[in-house]
Amino acid sequence: MTTSHTLPRIASRTASRTPFFRRTSWVAALAAAVLSVPALGAPAQAAPGDPATASSFNLKSGPDLSGQVADLKAALPVQGVQDLLDQGNRVAKTGASCTTDPFGTGDNGTVLPPARKFCWDAGDSDTEEWIPQGITGVSDAQADELWGTRKPLVTSWYDKADSGLCSSDPGTCPDKGVRLSFLDPETAIPGNPEGWRYRHVLLVEPYYNSYGNASYKAVDVHAGGIAWYKYYLYVTDTMNGLRVFDMRSLLDLNPDQDASVDDTTLNGLKSNVRDETKIGRQSSVYYSHTYRYVMPQVASYQFASAQGNSSAGTCVATGAPKASYISIDRSATAAPALIMGEYCNSDATHPEKGRVGALPIDDSTGLLKTTNGAVGATSAYYLPRDLTQGAARYNGMYYFSRSWLNNSGSLRRANVSGGRLVDYGGNITNAAGPEDLSFEHAQSVLPAGTGTQYLWSLTEHRMNTADPGCTDTGSPCGRVVYAHRVSDILSRP
Repeated sequence: MTTSHTLPRIASRTASRTPFFRRTSWVAALAAAVLSVPALGAPAQAAPGDPATASSFNLKSGPDLSGQVADLKAALPVQGVQDLLDQGNRVAKTGASCTTDPFGTGDNGTVLPPARKFCWDAGDSDTEEWIPQGITGVSDAQADELWGTRKPLVTSWYDKADSGLCSSDPGTCPDKGVRLSFLDPETAIPGNPEGWRYRHVLLVEPYYNSYGNASYKAVDVHAGGIAWYKYYLYVTDTMNGLRVFDMRSLLDLNPDQDASVDDTTLNGLKSNVRDETKIGRQSSVYYSHTYRYVMPQVASYQFASAQGNSSAGTCVATGAPKASYISIDRSATAAPALIMGEYCNSDATHPEKGRVGALPIDDSTGLLKTTNGAVGATSAYYLPRDLTQGAARYNGMYYFSRSWLNNSGSLRRANVSGGRLVDYGGNITNAAGPEDLSFEHAQSVLPAGTGTQYLWSLTEHRMNTADPGCTDTGSPCGRVVYAHRVSDILSRP
């Protein structure tokens, strides 16, 4: 048996989007989840926390995209992550300037406040078009937790094309797919200690157009989870598996930083960052829905098992899982792992609460470890609870974020005991609308064990003052990036 380091290939299918629910009763939802049982005569269901079939999480490589990406890099200049951060054109706020508060007092009167919190600028905080979902950072990517001299966080947003903003003329407001935000929480703007530059990057899928020229289109997935390891950024493709992007393939459509004039590209054509309606190469001009940077997909992994789930919120017990969220476990330095789980909104007909599995990473390449062309999962469990939006694992402890509409979210802990994944301690009341998770391991801080570990997340709901649920003092809406000290989480009963 041999281990292959071949770059995985792209998947051609796209994921359906999960619906954007509004507020209902959190108590009623919990009661419904607890009372959800199979009908009489139905097949026996696995119990929450039981081992699941690990091979259901196995992956295979998709089609090869290296040719398209190489041709795009020959046409458009490549930019580095550090330069992108230095030229950030938006300002996030922290400290007293970050007044957005999705934590409130908690629906039950108690809430774990964040140790760190960053607010988006006004446009990103309030937009109905883009919805924040995934989070990762250089602590996932690098053992030394540095990208050059910087410590970037990366978040994902999906374009909510059904927001109603384009109802009068959809052609003038197309679905732009997925964008990333790059933010370095350790580097404030000089002279502005509560301001932090960040920048958006549009994800794109490369292809050859009808003339045989390399072009690209929107990546139409939910992007509920992202994870960065070495050069590679993994993005969940809910029903299909993972899409893979390369930090060395950040393409710059406006290197002179003058958006009013089309730039001349490396192959003698033009690039335009003013036309919001266009994407890709059209009539010898490269477009990007006005984004300066695009990052083309370089590869993909597809589920090897048949997919029994649908685009609905409910789940099935067997077959390929949904790829709803992902994270990196670096606690075993010789065996890094990608953690993947599924979001399930269980009901009486579909009582399954979801599964979480682990996939091995080849540290020498940053790609998933393959044997005879396949990625074999090392473990899988049925989740103790449903409505899970994010999962992380470190030193055997699992951390789960859970949400229900605009109510206070939950942070849960679990570990494997007696061969089952069981709750560790009680519920921790958290922000409204928590999503993906990323574990900042602090292994680079010496002496060992003296660094502060953080569990990062982000919230999705914009503050809508016309929605009474959003202005509830217990669980107000609001979009932030935040982190809890892991020691604070573990000290909770």
